[in-house]
Amino acid sequence: MRAANKLDVERGTCHLRVLPGGLDSAGAPQPSCPYTWRVERDPARVGAIAHGAVLCGAAESALKLLDAGSVQTVVTSPPYWSLRDYGVAGQTGSADTLDDYVKSVVAVFAELRRVLRDDGTVWLNVGDAYTSGNRPARAPDKKNPRRAMAVRPPTPVGLKDKELVGIPWRLAFALQADGWWVRSAITWHKPNAYPESVMDRPTGAYEIVFLLAKSADYYYDVDAVRGPNGRRLRNVWDIPTEPRRRAGSEDDDHPATMPSALAKRCIMLTSRPGDLVLDPYVGSGTTLLATADLDRRWVGIDINPDFVALAMRRMDARG
Repeated sequence: MRAANKLDVERGTCHLRVLPGGLDSAGAPQPSCPYTWRVERDPARVGAIAHGAVLCGAAESALKLLDAGSVQTVVTSPPYWSLRDYGVAGQTGSADTLDDYVKSVVAVFAELRRVLRDDGTVWLNVGDAYTSGNRPARAPDKKNPRRAMAVRPPTPVGLKDKELVGIPWRLAFALQADGWWVRSAITWHKPNAYPESVMDRPTGAYEIVFLLAKSADYYYDVDAVRGPNGRRLRNVWDIPTEPRRRAGSEDDDHPATMPSALAKRCIMLTSRPGDLVLDPYVGSGTTLLATADLDRRWVGIDINPDFVALAMRRMDARG
């Protein structure tokens, strides 16, 4: 694969990557490449996406490269506040104050609104967290070493030590105030949730997935996924987590992988075959794989080049 093209965009450089082929001498995607996009003469825009694309850069910057009204649905999980350090400058959530974290995600969603079709939707999975007690760092958890953090945000004003922050609803209310329709709050129950070392509260075994809409009228296929006995789908979904390291792979996967079954359910409900599905925090590429399996087009964005490379390898291996 040839070196990635680089396009300078607002607030940083976004690197465009072609999967799994390369670029010809004129800088255009090879026709034989099954995952390509066309770069328009205006170098600040990505053209029509024939099959799929991965962009490496900050989400707010990279989204500016996409055409307005080009995306049918978004399935995404932004970095959780105060839970993980991905080791990349400009990352979201590791050292931000709570207010800054919410503002940064709302700013990205303003760009999502631009690229969405008028009947488009967003599935937003975001986890909660507890206040740090103003501890500057977090030691590794024996059950989950990836939870170690060299820097932790301070306890937000108005909250006490050891309090549940309520991040999902804080973010949902901020997005609602910014013009989004909050249509549903799904409880994603994890039957195989990670154990925790805490001794003074129940172990967490669920996360929230919000269905957000750009307008009051949006595409939703009520028959695409049915509940038990053919009933209309309820808003509590039992979906197991998936292992970080997959069988037959040498890759140490992204530490916060969305299960493929969860991504597929969302995609089926709010898009049709051939539609474009976006994940602006693509991580290991699970959303892209699920989208391709369902015969939709896909585009992913991530600020971490290692995760972009991982997503590219997984899409390449899919064939």
